[in-house]
Amino acid sequence: MSAAGGAGDLVGQYDLVIFDLDGVLYLVDQVIPGAAEACAKLRERGIPSAYATNNASRLPGDVAALLTRLGIPAEAREVVTSAHATALLMAERFEAGTPVLVLGAPALREEVVSVGLTPVTEAEQARVVVQGYGPDVRMRDLADAAVAIRGGAAWIATNADRTLPSPRGPVPGNGSLVAAMATALGRQPDTIVGKPDPVLFLEAARERGAKRPIVVGDRLDTDIEGANRSGMDSLLVLTGVSGAAELLAAPAARRPTFVAEDLGGLFQPAHAVLTPKWHVNELDGRWELSGDGRRADALMALCQLAWAAGEVRPIAAAGEAAQAALDWLKLA
Repeated sequence: MSAAGGAGDLVGQYDLVIFDLDGVLYLVDQVIPGAAEACAKLRERGIPSAYATNNASRLPGDVAALLTRLGIPAEAREVVTSAHATALLMAERFEAGTPVLVLGAPALREEVVSVGLTPVTEAEQARVVVQGYGPDVRMRDLADAAVAIRGGAAWIATNADRTLPSPRGPVPGNGSLVAAMATALGRQPDTIVGKPDPVLFLEAARERGAKRPIVVGDRLDTDIEGANRSGMDSLLVLTGVSGAAELLAAPAARRPTFVAEDLGGLFQPAHAVLTPKWHVNELDGRWELSGDGRRADALMALCQLAWAAGEVRPIAAAGEAAQAALDWLKLA
């Protein structure tokens, strides 16, 4: 794991903040507490932002409009979606007019049209199947796609997120539908475009000439792994999908540089991952947490030990503050 050096707060070490959206700035269409205020602080300090999302159900302009309604002013050019990146890739691989069977929301269909490809509804006509998330995707749509792929059509998925965050907790995402197709077909897609593939993050940094970006996300398997593949530092916020238990067991490829409860972590003093405010001791085959301070720092103290040991042991608390931290992290 790398870490930003120098004095000041964490975000001051970087020249671009690349945000994931669902679970970081909003849940469905409700702003996450503190997100608008954090983005306003970045604007005040002149630190640019970009928005990179695996959600293929909205156009960049629609995403920017939603963010603006939620109190986070944004422009379409600041948004990189997996649907847009997928359409650009397809335009490079296939000639204009190529018939494409589109599974997903209308936004994905519009992206396909915008690059000169032709959406079709008959499986037998398709030379390409593109699969993205859409709340109205039906079993009949999956069946048509399977027929087309078995008939020789290329199969491209916008992303492979198993779940999406929601106010009711994680719900099935595009990756779950891709997995259903893979089970039926006995193989994986020819190409998966979205995170953790680094293309979204690299494109966002390239467009803005950023030399030292940081990625802020809520998922280890997409945002954090994608940042690591891109050679970028990352901040995991605990407002979306991935939680403390998953982080403790994370393989090296999915370990973030920093962890925070929410976006307020961007403005905490730059610090080493393990702080002296929390201590972890081994006791009778368990790890005992003691100390006081930010709950995210307690989590990272435990992570440092778990990652070094290659295992997660039962965790006990020593003191009221430690017990409160474990309760909040759901590690009690």
